[in-house]
Amino acid sequence: MNEIKTLPDTVALDDGAHALVIIDQTELPRRLVMLSLTTQPQIFEAIQKLRVRGAPAIGVSAAIGIYLAAREIAAETSDRETFLARFRAAKEYLASSRPTAVNLFWALDRMEDAIPDGGVDEIVRTLHDECLRIRDEDIASCRRIGENGLRMLGGARNILTHCNAGQLAAVRYGTALAPIHLGHERGLKFHVYCDETRPLLQGMRLSAFELSAHGIETTVVCDNMASILMKQGKIDAVIVGADRIAANGDTANKIGTSGVAILAKHYGVPFYVAAPRSTFDANTPTGADIVIEERGAEEIGGLWFREPLAPEGAGAFNPAFDVTDHELITGYITDDV
Repeated sequence: MNEIKTLPDTVALDDGAHALVIIDQTELPRRLVMLSLTTQPQIFEAIQKLRVRGAPAIGVSAAIGIYLAAREIAAETSDRETFLARFRAAKEYLASSRPTAVNLFWALDRMEDAIPDGGVDEIVRTLHDECLRIRDEDIASCRRIGENGLRMLGGARNILTHCNAGQLAAVRYGTALAPIHLGHERGLKFHVYCDETRPLLQGMRLSAFELSAHGIETTVVCDNMASILMKQGKIDAVIVGADRIAANGDTANKIGTSGVAILAKHYGVPFYVAAPRSTFDANTPTGADIVIEERGAEEIGGLWFREPLAPEGAGAFNPAFDVTDHELITGYITDDV
């Protein structure tokens, strides 16, 4: 089967340059800019500022980032205990870049767990192989999500999605959009409605961009238009991604997702969450236990405008995520075989 050829991989390791290579998603859709990041502050900033975003892509970026940190530390010390202390400090630093996406912490923990009993050089070689293994597993995982999603969708062809959980949120294929990409490659005709996803517009800037680039019929709608689409019978199913899924199934995803789920329940539209098993967090009992990231007020009234639109003196509330109660979710599309 042909893979998506219109975009490079979202996240990659450049062994020659010893760099994390990412698509700078803050530049899309106007410009396709590739960043080559070699230092921990650069990688931290890229995750925090959403140059790389999406739970799977963040996880892979963190794995490559902590390998690069290990390589840098190893160039300065061969003492195992000194190395491990500095490695753990680097791990904590990267983990502090964003609080909600569990894949960030999962990948960093897995990299630490992979450390062998040998010397520093052996540790670095092992971490190199492990970060590539995490990357390759992400590609395979998203492919399986695509296969499972196609079976679950059945004949549904008119799809609503919120935010971006496609190729740009992973290395390839994505999660929520993986069934669409795979189905399109097999000749299936989908029409995807992309919520613009205020305030960062990931649905319009990213989902609509990658779907259009792949030749899939795509329509951008404002966030407050989902209800009329469903009422008019134009939506067969909703598919969204997830940044963290609690043990009871409550799901944290981009702000606005819970509202879409409530509408889907009202209109009888199936609502699916697509995510790899690494996004399921057994240590978080319910959605009430998920830390919700709050971002700056400037994203609401000034980020996309020539001049700030919000009146002076008005406050702003800008949570990056909300939690969809598990009762509103029709089913979970995972990478289980």
